[in-house]
Amino acid sequence: MASTILIVDDERDILELLKYNLEKEGYRVLTAHNGKEALRVVKQHPDLVVLDVMMPELDGWEVCKAIRKDPATAKTPIVFLTARDSEVDEVVGLELGADDYITKPVKVRTFLARVKRALKGRAGGESEEGPELLKIGDLEIQINNYVVRIGSRDIHLPKKEFEVLLFLARHPERVVSREALLNGIWGHDVYVVDRTIDVHVRKIREKLGRHAHHIETVKGVGYRFRKEV
Repeated sequence: MASTILIVDDERDILELLKYNLEKEGYRVLTAHNGKEALRVVKQHPDLVVLDVMMPELDGWEVCKAIRKDPATAKTPIVFLTARDSEVDEVVGLELGADDYITKPVKVRTFLARVKRALKGRAGGESEEGPELLKIGDLEIQINNYVVRIGSRDIHLPKKEFEVLLFLARHPERVVSREALLNGIWGHDVYVVDRTIDVHVRKIREKLGRHAHHIETVKGVGYRFRKEV
């Protein structure tokens, strides 16, 4: 079944351009022209939300927060697509829980590559044999269904945060450079600044609480996942 993508943008020309190219790639596309309409349409449970920031009635920041707050949509990947191209804005978007941040003007091929990457892994779900597990003490990473659990408590991580944690946990006791993380998770054909990794790691640590010490900063290089500290 084709993935469903919700595009939210108040610029009709951009909305139609993206819709046309996504449908040409075989995706099912839903659209919304402002934030309030987006929160109604997202109840149809799209597989991905592409979200503008500057919109009437309710801006993209607020829409992102509302999607992440609702348990029914909290794990839906969100990609910001916006004219706000400062590093500060990108960090704000990632802090709010976005999986990716793309700046306008839109480069269609790059946009499609980022959409494909954002959707990657969602179709697999949990296998009939149960989730593949990584366990470090009572920290459990369920690989197939994107779940992190500490004891009996589930920890919500957006898709990119989960992938950063998983990448590090799969390479324990090794120093992993920011470049390796960027290439391994976002890919060589996608431009993402180093600061993006640092934001994701900080948010992961906050959510891991007493297990945050497993992710060690290696100054000037990257990070190391420590199985025992």
